[in-house]
Amino acid sequence: MNRTEFIIVTAIILMAAFLMGWFANWLINRFARVAGGDMGEMDRLASLLHEAEETRDQAILYLEQREAELINQIAQTEAELRAAMDGLRDARHEAEEMRTYIERMHANS
Repeated sequence: MNRTEFIIVTAIILMAAFLMGWFANWLINRFARVAGGDMGEMDRLASLLHEAEETRDQAILYLEQREAELINQIAQTEAELRAAMDGLRDARHEAEEMRTYIERMHANS
């Protein structure tokens, strides 16, 4: 290997070392910026997410309670409807019996 080849190989090695160092520095700065500079923003977003999850949980709990109340109210309304229908059926039957009784009384007179 003569002197010119040695200088060229050394220059290539030094250039490769420089590029690897520059790339490593860029990577380190990139990760350090995310870890340091944006950490406040990440904390703020995390707290907002936590608040949103709590609000969602409260909304789900409210909807479940409201659904239970409405189901209970529907069951009560259906029971009242059945009782009213039974009462109406009995009243109609009694009215029919009274009509029949009155018709027999008029027929006998």
